Amino acid sequence: MPAFIIADVTVTDADQMAAYREWSTKAMKEHGAEVLVRGGEFEVLEGPWTPSRLVVLKFSDREAAKRFYQSDTYQHAKTLRENAGVMRMIVVDGV
Repeated sequence: MPAFIIADVTVTDADQMAAYREWSTKAMKEHGAEVLVRGGEFEVLEGPWTPSRLVVLKFSDREAAKRFYQSDTYQHAKTLRENAGVMRMIVVDGV
């Protein structure tokens, strides 16, 4: 069953976040992530949710998504992101 990582990112330091994106992209490639959404324009249709920047990644299953998140490459990316914004991230099983 595929799994998806969904992130809502608020950027406060664009330069620092660019370094994070470079390394997170490396981690995505290493772990076979399919990028479905990465910062595209959106429109809220219902409810009070007002995300800043959305990212949706598809993985073969939840374990693959967790391997991506726990990888040394992504953990390095996270250190580059510190104080560059606010990250809200979940993993969810698909169908």
